[in-house]
Amino acid sequence: MANTQGKPVAVVIGATSKWQSDGRNTKLAHGKTLDDKDLPVGVRWGVGGALAQKFAKEGFFTVLTTRQESIEAAFKTIRAEAGEPEILIYNAGYLEGRDLPAGKELLEHIPVEMFDVAHAIATRGPFLVAKEVLPAMRKRGSGSFFFSNNAKSLRGTKRNTGESLYYPRVMMRTVAQVLTEEYSEHGIHIANIVIDGLIDSPGTRALPRAHNNPEIIINPMKIAEAFFYLHTQDKSCWTHELQLTPYSTKPSH
Repeated sequence: MANTQGKPVAVVIGATSKWQSDGRNTKLAHGKTLDDKDLPVGVRWGVGGALAQKFAKEGFFTVLTTRQESIEAAFKTIRAEAGEPEILIYNAGYLEGRDLPAGKELLEHIPVEMFDVAHAIATRGPFLVAKEVLPAMRKRGSGSFFFSNNAKSLRGTKRNTGESLYYPRVMMRTVAQVLTEEYSEHGIHIANIVIDGLIDSPGTRALPRAHNNPEIIINPMKIAEAFFYLHTQDKSCWTHELQLTPYSTKPSH
């Protein structure tokens, strides 16, 4: 993993997709692993894969991570072998809640362990990651910390059958807002990116609603371009929240 050429470092947390060919959501929805050999490389691993490809193409030394037992240990390795991140993208996701059957939508039916996982990934994770990367960015006077979020972050909503437990996503958005107030003046660009729609991937492309209405699908490579655009914005006019919605659907609010 050594960054021998001294390239700027981009770290993507959540480098895989629940909807990739062998992803957990794909298996849950379709009951099997799907064949993705005929799909474009840019959509095979969802947003995480698209982000990695985009930043690597733009000359970054790109580090991909998934769930780690120790965030502190993971970043110790990253700093030693790659260097301090210039950009950190928190793209971690979870599917806890999707396998609850119909009639179990109310909070009283949600196991505490399920809430703990959702809370750990949506709020505790960003907090711990921020503590690892923001001090060096602040001392350097530059850097980007972006949150890959969804429409459930815009306000608290009831969990529908088949959905993940997205209550804590609202708190993720709050963390982004707080970090903006705390670190923007130190030259660090914080942004919450609301991906408001169905992301193209092997598992989602095979869903009946996507097959029947392909215009509702968001191209993950275009999402990655939006992230890169944010990173390259002039600091005189930073965007702190960006909502990405397909033209054929109404924006969530």
